[in-house]
Amino acid sequence: MINAVRGEVAVELAGARRRLCLTLGALAEMEAGLGVVGMEALAQRVARMSAGDLMVVLVALLRGGGEVELADGLALAAVEPKAAAEAVAAAFRAAV
Repeated sequence: MINAVRGEVAVELAGARRRLCLTLGALAEMEAGLGVVGMEALAQRVARMSAGDLMVVLVALLRGGGEVELADGLALAAVEPKAAAEAVAAAFRAAV
């Protein structure tokens, strides 16, 4: 069940419905994984993401949504780049 009040979104990734959520922990994981400090620096980096950046952000959002198994194996999962980008965008929109 998706908790929209919490900012969770359901997306289709790797052949199944997954939950993503932008949590404080996810934000901290993104900062660390992208090597930036602060929300402004994070926003600037996310605005010009590389494929590697997209992986870091998607992993953090999956963990925030409780999808730890996929987060841990995302590099080997069959996830389309467009689906990954759309999932990240949906998670950020839900957090606003």
